[in-house]
Amino acid sequence: MFVSVAYLGDIALDEEDMRMFKVDRIVNLAERTVTTDTNNTASHRRKRAATSRSERVWPEGVIPYVISGNFSGSQRAIFRQAMRHWEKHTCVTFIERTTEESYIVFTYRPCGCCSYVGRRGGGPQAISIGKNCDKFGIVVHELGHVIGFWHEHTRPDRDDHVSIIRDNIQPGQEYNFLKMEPGEVDSLGEVYDFDSIMHYARNTFSSTRTVNLRGKTGSLIALVSGGFHECGDSLQESSGNLSSPGFPNGYSAYMHCIWRISVTPGEKIILNFTSMDLYRSHLCWYDHVEIRDGFWRKAPLKGRFCGDKLPEPIVSTDSRLWIEFRSSSNWVGKGFSAVYEAICGGEVKKDNGQIQSPNYPDDYRPNKACVWKITVAQGYHVGLTFQSFEIERHDNCAYDYLEVRDGNSENSPLLGRFCGYDKPDDIKSSSNQLWMKFVSDGSVNKAGFAANFFKEMDECSRPDNGRCEQRCVNTLGSYKCACDPGYELAADKRSCEAACGGFITKLNGSITSPGWPKEYPPNKNCIWQLVAPTQYRITLLFDVFETEGNDVCKYDFVEVRSGLSADSRLHGKFCGAEKPEAITSQYNNMRIEFKSDNTVSKKGFKAQFFSDKDECSKENGGCQHECVNTFGSYSCQCRSGFVLHENKHDCKEAGCDHVVNSVSGTITSPNWPDKYPSKKACTWALSTTPGHRIKIAFNEIDMEPHLECAYDHIEIYDGRDGKAHSLGRYCGTKKPQPIISSSNKMFIRFFSDNSVQKKGFEASHTAECGGRLKAEVKTKDLYSHAQFGDNNYPGASDCQWVITAEKGYGVELIFQTFEIEEEADCGYDYMELFDGADTKSPRLGRYCGSGPPEEIYSAGDSIVIKFRSDDTINKKGFHVRYTSTKFQDTLHSRKK
Repeated sequence: MFVSVAYLGDIALDEEDMRMFKVDRIVNLAERTVTTDTNNTASHRRKRAATSRSERVWPEGVIPYVISGNFSGSQRAIFRQAMRHWEKHTCVTFIERTTEESYIVFTYRPCGCCSYVGRRGGGPQAISIGKNCDKFGIVVHELGHVIGFWHEHTRPDRDDHVSIIRDNIQPGQEYNFLKMEPGEVDSLGEVYDFDSIMHYARNTFSSTRTVNLRGKTGSLIALVSGGFHECGDSLQESSGNLSSPGFPNGYSAYMHCIWRISVTPGEKIILNFTSMDLYRSHLCWYDHVEIRDGFWRKAPLKGRFCGDKLPEPIVSTDSRLWIEFRSSSNWVGKGFSAVYEAICGGEVKKDNGQIQSPNYPDDYRPNKACVWKITVAQGYHVGLTFQSFEIERHDNCAYDYLEVRDGNSENSPLLGRFCGYDKPDDIKSSSNQLWMKFVSDGSVNKAGFAANFFKEMDECSRPDNGRCEQRCVNTLGSYKCACDPGYELAADKRSCEAACGGFITKLNGSITSPGWPKEYPPNKNCIWQLVAPTQYRITLLFDVFETEGNDVCKYDFVEVRSGLSADSRLHGKFCGAEKPEAITSQYNNMRIEFKSDNTVSKKGFKAQFFSDKDECSKENGGCQHECVNTFGSYSCQCRSGFVLHENKHDCKEAGCDHVVNSVSGTITSPNWPDKYPSKKACTWALSTTPGHRIKIAFNEIDMEPHLECAYDHIEIYDGRDGKAHSLGRYCGTKKPQPIISSSNKMFIRFFSDNSVQKKGFEASHTAECGGRLKAEVKTKDLYSHAQFGDNNYPGASDCQWVITAEKGYGVELIFQTFEIEEEADCGYDYMELFDGADTKSPRLGRYCGSGPPEEIYSAGDSIVIKFRSDDTINKKGFHVRYTSTKFQDTLHSRKK
């Protein structure tokens, strides 16, 4: 990859570039040095902020690209949106690199946001999208440099249009306002463009808020519509139409028009001509319309047409079509017209490629059903990896979903049905075929998915077992060697040597970390597999536990699973100094894994295990509802609304007890709206999203009156059950004011005696954001809105949480998800943090946009989270975990 000598703002320069400017000094950002250049040449040719050097121009306007693996799915989507934006407004085409020698690589460099101007040739060249550069307008700007545009204000004639107020420029940034050599730029016949996305804003690199560029200047938003004039068009919608110039009144002679149709990868294009009237000639040598199956003029020819006969419908092989119209005769016909439509799914027979949901990276459209049948070369498998995934969430993926099957039909074995916001794991078929189906309903639409498929070889199927001594584990695109329990990989990564861990069949015993009771060594990976007889369960008790880490457990940890494999049911991943609770396996086996990194070592752990017969595993222990295994015995339990019979096994009806987990709804007295029965006791245990409170509003109440509500009444408690603090007891006909809990739980009890019966009550419950929360050592969750994950946050939100830890502790915030409407000053929707118990405390920051903030620590025992939204654009919101941390642990000495 080319190495830059220096930088001019966001432009990477080599020595040849530096000679384009009339410059005697330039700052090298990488080395913080100043370079002097005395080799200045001047000529007076063309004046435009586009390169005039032919070797810098991309051949045929085609720019191959690669996106490196360190970018998220949402960032990749922005890159693709920016490239499609340039394709829409220019004749440039971006394609994923296959074998091209010259191509661009989206990556991150120390310069932050920077790129070379034009094509460098002879290998890859970087377009750096660093921190805070992953904004649509910035990426479009950097791609402008890649295409070949310098900054508009570096044109040699810029002083005729704008004034540079040098006194307002930040010290050391003057070089960003240098002019280019006249012979190195080409005006392309265009006037100076104040609104160009390649133009600095009026206060860029300003020392204060004053302007340093005077004149009507642009900003990094988007390309100016109409800035490129050409017959034809770049069509990116899912359907549309095109026609020859002047249709149906006739076209002119010597015309040359090009249309490029580009839809989402994974879709195909069907083109139908609706009218055709062109001069007829042998082989359509003169006037004709030509269709090519790809992105440029050298793509395979689908057909060349003239005369008045309508061609048959044309279907593309992939997601692009090239349509070229030429007229060279003086005979004038009506011309032609055609319509096109994107069709998703179909047969895909190639060894690698992309599959994306319709309209990706924008939201997919409603009521779509797309089926792809992927086939790669014989003798290979199909590998599938996801770059981005966001499909309407549902527990059973009943609405929108992606279904993947191991074969070539809807009857092939199901590999998974996916929805939500988590990228599915990599997928590999058992043959050379894979079947995919995407379905959307008519309601919520999301960004969809982007996936790569490729032919995959199973290296472990070779006779030499991949040259692994014990076990060969095939991975997508590669493989790795592994060892049996009790062994670990040697330095050659192929052979195995004795290690900690092992396969244990004893009914009871103990296990310890390596080196116990001394500190465990670095870079250890120990796996114990415990197996008991059928109908037994295994219980693990930790006597001592001390490893590096905290709740995140990313360095050293102990992982406990029910089962023997690494993907068995996870009971927990543990680290730090707090002993885990007793763990009982789901069946008769357990997997315990210990891992240490190469830095801090601690004492480790000592644990006991013992096996106990599970009476519940056979015929549910004779219990009618639920069987609960206990050590040495078992007991039966009944579901809500039932009580245990005297025989201790059966269940009988027991009143009206309700568990309510919905965000909103209505509760009523028994038999509502008729009179409630006598001698009735009902309860409602309400629970809502963590970080939110429950609000009860009575729509109607009519109960036996009493001054102290001693007879029939309804009582509301501020917590999970009737032991919590009472918020009030109510009866009579006067509606109480709305009642709000202090946490995400509320308990309601209704009671009627054996005398007077009335109509009862009807009440609505909703979720309210904000409130006071208590931070503890155990991590808790807080969500921006009650329907987080199912819907975007509502408009006009105004929420404030005060999180307080006990004395001597601070509050730590770890953001899991963050997506709030983006604006330069976060003036519309935002989250604000204050280091104290109210909003008068020092502000830690105001946040919006995408990507979670880094970990936040309070200086005292409290922190305030304020969230506001306006009534326009709504986004996904945020999910934050909070915990209390000792002050000595919050001195920002954590691992990076």
